[in-house]
Amino acid sequence: MQAPKAKKIDHLLEIHQHRRVDSYYWMNERENPEVLQYLEEENKYCDFMMKDTEHLQEELYEEMKSRYKKDDESLPYFFNSYWYIVRYEAGKEYPIFTRKKQSLEADEEIILDANILAKDKEFYDLGGIAVSPNNEIAAFSEDVVGRRIYSIRFKNLITGEFLKDEIDNCTGKAVWSADNQFVFYVVKDKSLRAYQIYRHQLGTQKTEDILIFHEKDETFDVSVYKSKSLEYIFIASSNSISDEHRFIPANDVFADFTIVEPRLENLEYAVEHYQDELYIITNANGATNFKLVKTNMNDCGLKNWQEVIPHRKDVLLEGFEIFKNYLVLEERKQGLLQIKIIDLKNNTAHYLPFSDPTYTAYIASNLEFDTPLLRYGYSSMTRPHATMEYNMESQKTVILKQQEVLGGKFDTNNYISERIWATSRDGKTQIPVSLVYHKNTTKSPDTPFLLYGYGSYGHTVDAGFSNVRLSLLDRGFIYGIAHIRGGEYLGRDWYEDGKMLHKKNTFFDFIDVAQFLINEKYTSPQHLYAMGGSAGGLLVGAVSNMAPELFNGIIAQVPFVDVVTTMLDEEIPLTTGEFDEWGNPKKKKYYNYMLSYSPYDNVTAKAYPNLLITTGFHDSQVQYWEPAKWTAKLRELKTNNNLLLFKTDMSSGHGGASGRFESLKEDALEYAFLLKLENKN
Repeated sequence: MQAPKAKKIDHLLEIHQHRRVDSYYWMNERENPEVLQYLEEENKYCDFMMKDTEHLQEELYEEMKSRYKKDDESLPYFFNSYWYIVRYEAGKEYPIFTRKKQSLEADEEIILDANILAKDKEFYDLGGIAVSPNNEIAAFSEDVVGRRIYSIRFKNLITGEFLKDEIDNCTGKAVWSADNQFVFYVVKDKSLRAYQIYRHQLGTQKTEDILIFHEKDETFDVSVYKSKSLEYIFIASSNSISDEHRFIPANDVFADFTIVEPRLENLEYAVEHYQDELYIITNANGATNFKLVKTNMNDCGLKNWQEVIPHRKDVLLEGFEIFKNYLVLEERKQGLLQIKIIDLKNNTAHYLPFSDPTYTAYIASNLEFDTPLLRYGYSSMTRPHATMEYNMESQKTVILKQQEVLGGKFDTNNYISERIWATSRDGKTQIPVSLVYHKNTTKSPDTPFLLYGYGSYGHTVDAGFSNVRLSLLDRGFIYGIAHIRGGEYLGRDWYEDGKMLHKKNTFFDFIDVAQFLINEKYTSPQHLYAMGGSAGGLLVGAVSNMAPELFNGIIAQVPFVDVVTTMLDEEIPLTTGEFDEWGNPKKKKYYNYMLSYSPYDNVTAKAYPNLLITTGFHDSQVQYWEPAKWTAKLRELKTNNNLLLFKTDMSSGHGGASGRFESLKEDALEYAFLLKLENKN
């Protein structure tokens, strides 16, 4: 079977007196039958070229699936007189949301069964559920396409009836007023930017809803949330470098909003309510790694912010949780997360003890205010996820729920994790890398190694456990996460040094890690593979142009690869809100810099690694045509016979297939691709 060959229609793009000819620009015509035909041809070609792995894919899929408990359920959580539990039934793809009044011995009430709601739908995502304060009505959101455009519906939990109220084209978040009569929700514009907050009165038509807030700055998104105390409703306007929060009492929806602090460029802050004060995490006054302040609610402007936890150059303050008698901090030092407990009664403090060389920990959902019990999550690359309950008074820990790994004799002692440091090309910057491998796997030039990276938006990929990953580790792979610049693993400066006009540091770090692994004989170019998704797809796409000789294969998931053209198009999702991440190419210096690394624009006639590229036709974050165009251009110009496969899920979006196990088929395809390449060796 011959590889598909996309037709070329030259399309001239010109700005800053620079001309680009994009021969595959036509692929952005979503309804064009020729576009659909091309995507289908690529799917058929991918299936044909991977046909010899069909049995392996099925084996991997069943293997991965077998590790999950088929009738699993979440840890019960008590809130507002009810225990809430999410459970799965064997043979079903979607969760069932339930509750029990006061006691776990009480009769189960089914709030929603997503299996019933998803019936006859190719894609279904139940975005969230918000139960009214009187526990009688559930507001829930649905996406049946994969574009992350939700509709909010309502169910009477006493009668079981669905109400006539329905709110479409929103983010899916619903926030109740204290009197159970109103919900606040967020509407999206044509570019899918969250930009308006409306108030809906139960029992009325959507046309009667009242516009509460309109964010007119196209670089900002809006959200709405309720304070942990449940006493206030907040609206947050944010972009990547600025925030603005305003609030009203939850029991007075007609009140005027109070602004905490008007937006200022480079002032970021997040707010939580405690008694008559606001606690604020912020970078104000040069607090690069953030600090914690508090202020009186009646006069809460920046000038009145009092320091609670000072800024520390070597510690990134990532989050906090307030209890009646305790303040809990989520901190990151030298890349590792720490949870600090401060006793507000006697002003003493201590840290929770963690021992793995690399791990992830986080403050879990803690809705109760007057309690000494803290829930937190913990896992490492060798230890399955556990939800712990820590008594901040007695300092005793109880494991509430440990992830079960079924389908075989999993033993955490069979796996080894470590953290190593690679030196960058400047000779001084040290790049952390988290590794995991089976104890029987030896490090050598013949060892297969999968290196994962992201490196954007300050998002840190922590070293957690993966059920799915065991299928690679048990077959002799080493798995590594490169904690490259562009994330916040080593603090805010680590992020700043990998964005805007420093973006290439992200790609250079990943390349330098790969070269380090080869030099140290962990693996070799014949056995080294790279993987990244979304902005991580940009990473591996750029790396495939810059250092193709270092990798035998690359998996690019929903990759952001047509950087310049996308960032010049303010009609599509994400563009305007991302100028502070990549720069605005309407300014010449950013245009030139983006053009120098954009994967699509830098494809040339050369030998490329084996490539598997995936996307979702309804992707709202990275439009399907970016990887489609990239694939077509690579087919046109690459000079070797290495595999180039492109797979489009025609019924999903950015997050892949819906359902509990359906997405495992995508994992099975990716792993089969890697193992096919290894078998060739």
